[in-house]
Amino acid sequence: MGHGHHHQGAGDMSTRRLTIAVAINVLLTIAQVIGGVVSGSLALVADALHNLSDAASLGIALFARRVAGRRADERRTFGYARAEVIGALVNLTTLIIVGLYLVVEAVGRFFGDHEPGGWIIVIVAGIALVIDIATALLTLSVAKGNMNIKAAFIHNLSDAAASVGVIIAGTLIILYQWYWVDLAVTLLISGYVLWQGFTMLPGAIRILMESAPEGFDLDELVTAMRAVEGVAEVHHLHVWQIGEHDTALEAHVVVEERDPDRGEAVKRSLRACLEQRFHIGHATLELEFGGRATHCGDGERVPGH
Repeated sequence: MGHGHHHQGAGDMSTRRLTIAVAINVLLTIAQVIGGVVSGSLALVADALHNLSDAASLGIALFARRVAGRRADERRTFGYARAEVIGALVNLTTLIIVGLYLVVEAVGRFFGDHEPGGWIIVIVAGIALVIDIATALLTLSVAKGNMNIKAAFIHNLSDAAASVGVIIAGTLIILYQWYWVDLAVTLLISGYVLWQGFTMLPGAIRILMESAPEGFDLDELVTAMRAVEGVAEVHHLHVWQIGEHDTALEAHVVVEERDPDRGEAVKRSLRACLEQRFHIGHATLELEFGGRATHCGDGERVPGH
């Protein structure tokens, strides 16, 4: 009982750290937007919107931690694993729209009067840099055991780098009145935001479209299932992702011997093979008795249903 209480306390601490990280990133975004409007710096606004995406990413991670404990019910028979994917899809779509807006705005300002105030840029970006580093430190211990939060942690480090770029831009404006540097930094941040959005978006769409995991070899899977002793054929095979880390499978399996006990033994062997070799923890197998034997060397691809 004491051991379980320790894990609960560690989980509460992680949740508090994430909540604090979300709160300070939202406050930072507001400060940067105000500073960007007052100074006329588009790079500062770009960094603010980038920080807002970080707050959203951390918020999704926090929401996912809360939802993860909910069990499947009569309406969500697979559970709530896709809540995080849906949130990520919304977040990434917004990120792409923001990135495109910043590119259009930056290009437009190249052909107009654009003289941002350097000191406000340096001061606000300096505060942002400190908060980015503090947020990264808050999420560091949590990130070690969670891929989603690790991605948010890396995102925070990239934000710190963007803040450094904005500070450099502000310094060059103060020293040399190189106002074009503000727009150049804006384009760099926008390019990174768009690259990140377009790179991660297909993964979320793939899961929502119930596709097989990226790089999954269906032929290898079929060959492995046919190689299990007692299996004559595999058909009506479907493989899809329930969530980012959960893969499900359903298939009709033709068993050589018309023996229910033997059929159950084949099922157990198949489940063990699927979990160990392909990390498929949720498999629905329907047995059919009789049929011709099929060997691994046939190389026949099993069609879908």
